[in-house]
Amino acid sequence: MAERQRGDRVVFERGFPAHLMGIDGTWRRNCLVEDISETGAKLTVDGSVEGLNLKEFFLLLSSTGLAYRRCELAWVNGEQIGAGFLKQSDAKKKATRRSGANNQIIEV
Repeated sequence: MAERQRGDRVVFERGFPAHLMGIDGTWRRNCLVEDISETGAKLTVDGSVEGLNLKEFFLLLSSTGLAYRRCELAWVNGEQIGAGFLKQSDAKKKATRRSGANNQIIEV
């Protein structure tokens, strides 16, 4: 699985306790962070991930949920999953375009 990993990784010998949470907050699972880098992490999930919407989810790194990363599923191998970290998207910014002869900016 090393071929899937990019960047310098920090490996936790015993795993670092954390939580996965659905993007909509409808589910939560305990997990261990096995290793982590700037771009993602390898996680061992406590319990089945079958039936969970793992397309996007949160990795909660603190018990209060104040330290977290938004993730997308990279791979699944039994109880282990690969999480790719999502960066803040420019999609949140309103798209603009110029229209007509007077070059008005129209928000879409």
